[in-house]
Amino acid sequence: MKIDFVSDVSCPWCVIGLKSLEAAMGRIGNEIPIDLHFQPFELNPDMPPHGEDVGEHIAHKYGLSPDDVARNRERIRAAGEGVGFDFRMDQRSRIYNTFDAHRLLHWAALESADAALRLKHALFAAYFTNGKDPSSHAVLLDAAVASGLDAEQARTVLASDAFTDQVRAQQRFYRQQGINGVPAIIINDRHLIQGGQPSDVFEQALRQIAGAAETTA
Repeated sequence: MKIDFVSDVSCPWCVIGLKSLEAAMGRIGNEIPIDLHFQPFELNPDMPPHGEDVGEHIAHKYGLSPDDVARNRERIRAAGEGVGFDFRMDQRSRIYNTFDAHRLLHWAALESADAALRLKHALFAAYFTNGKDPSSHAVLLDAAVASGLDAEQARTVLASDAFTDQVRAQQRFYRQQGINGVPAIIINDRHLIQGGQPSDVFEQALRQIAGAAETTA
C-alpha cells in the first residue's frame, strides 16, 4: 500500500498526523506492507528569510484573537502529548521559510525511506520542541547528521539549488489536485484523509482500503 504524506515541517497538525499514522501502522504490523513517501507542501511559500512572529502570523492569516491563539496552542500541545510528542510552545516564537527543509527531505528520501522518516522527525523536534529555525542551514545540517545522513552530502545539497525543480513540481502537483491544507494523506493515489486524525481513524481506513483491494483482486 502506497501512502503519500503531504505536509510541511512548520505544521503542528502534521506532527500529530504522522505520529497517529505511525501508531496505526504499528498495530497493523506486517499484515499490510506500507510504502510511505513524504511530499512537500509549504504553508507559507512567500515567508521572508527572517520569518514572522508566530502569534502575529496566525492572528493575521486566520483572523484569530490572542485568546483564540492561546486556546489553539493549548489544544495542539495537548494533542501532541496524547501522541507522545513534546510541543514546547514557549520555544517557538517565529514562523520560517521551509523550502530548503523540503529539498533536504527530498534528498533523504533518495537515500532511503527510513532516512527520510528519521529526518522528518528530527526537523519536527528541532522546530516544535527546541524552537530552532528550520530555514537555517546549520539547523538542517544538524538534523541530517542526527538522522544518520552523510554530513558532506547534506552540506552540498544545502549549498546548491539541488532538487529545487523537483520540490516545486511536487508542490504544484498537489495544489493542482486540490490540496490546500496539510496534512493530507493520500492512499494508493486515490483515497484522501485530511488532518491530524486519531490513530484509530487511520487504522480503520488502511484496513478497509486493503480489504477492498483484496476483494477486487
